[in-house]
Amino acid sequence: MIQALDLEDISIDDISDTDPLFHDGLGLDSIDALEIGVALQKKYGIKLNPDSDDVKTYFSSVSQLAKLVELNRTIEG
Repeated sequence: MIQALDLEDISIDDISDTDPLFHDGLGLDSIDALEIGVALQKKYGIKLNPDSDDVKTYFSSVSQLAKLVELNRTIEG
C-alpha cells in the first residue's frame, strides 16, 4: 500500500492493521481508494464492485483488505 500510494512520509511501522484507512486514521481519500483498488486488481486479480457495501467494509483497514485478498485467493485457488 505504501508503494501503490507513494506514501513517502509513512513507514510500515506507522500503519496499524486495525486503524481506519480514511478520515481520522491514515487520512486517505477517494483517489487513494481508487489507487488501492487498481493495485489489488493488478497484483491479485481482484475485481471490485464500487457499489457493493462489502467494498466499504474491506477498505476500512489493512486487516480488512488482507481478508479481501485471502477470500479471493480461496475462491480462485
